Amino acid sequence: MKEEFLSHQKIYQRPVLAFSIFMVAITGAMIIWLWIQHQEKDSPMSGGIAKSLRKGLSVNQELFSATFSSSNLAKTYPKSQAVKSVRVNGDVGMGDDFDASKWMLHLVKTNGDTLSITMDDIKKLPKTEEVFDFKCIEGWSQKTWWGGVKFSDFVHYFHLENETALKYVGLETPDEEYYVGIDMPSIMHPQTLLCYEMNGKPLPMNQGYPLRLIIPVKYGIKHLKRIGTIYFSNNQPADYWAERGYDYYAGH
Repeated sequence: MKEEFLSHQKIYQRPVLAFSIFMVAITGAMIIWLWIQHQEKDSPMSGGIAKSLRKGLSVNQELFSATFSSSNLAKTYPKSQAVKSVRVNGDVGMGDDFDASKWMLHLVKTNGDTLSITMDDIKKLPKTEEVFDFKCIEGWSQKTWWGGVKFSDFVHYFHLENETALKYVGLETPDEEYYVGIDMPSIMHPQTLLCYEMNGKPLPMNQGYPLRLIIPVKYGIKHLKRIGTIYFSNNQPADYWAERGYDYYAGH
């Protein structure tokens, strides 16, 4: 076999070329970063980030929305695979001054009426359980087991057909410190739950007792804990993390 020998010149040229490419890439990235920093910002209520970035997030939302289908289900698992120790993804809106004995779910209808719904009312609906891979924007995921009522069953039980003709649902904690907005197709997905159990037992306080949202087609920032109010709108409701620069749609 003929051996190939590299000249000293070629040996020298290779790292020089690699370093040059690296420096060009770094310089390009810095130029783009500086350009973004000098772009016009959107409103503080939308996170105060560069409009070019917000536009990119909006394009992502349009792509996700266009491919969304209620027949595409998140993968589920047997209960034996559910973790025993479930991580808590945030505690905003979970103040210690909460009085569970006075809790009621306030459901605001489009005609201005507000229904005050108890847990006994909710538990009259068929119970659904599911184990899925809960995904957090912090980069972790866990197979977790939840129980509650399908949001779609809740809608039909309380005759909310007019409300679900709108584009969005807004949810808030009782203290209004945490709030999310969710597109109607996602919240009407068959796996979306108004959840009152975790691992076969009532929700712990730090997981949103007495009622939280579980929505497998979204990241954890949309799974609002301790629901106090639900309302409906054709305009995007306020969203805690979208106001801090995150993706409003938050689908995966």
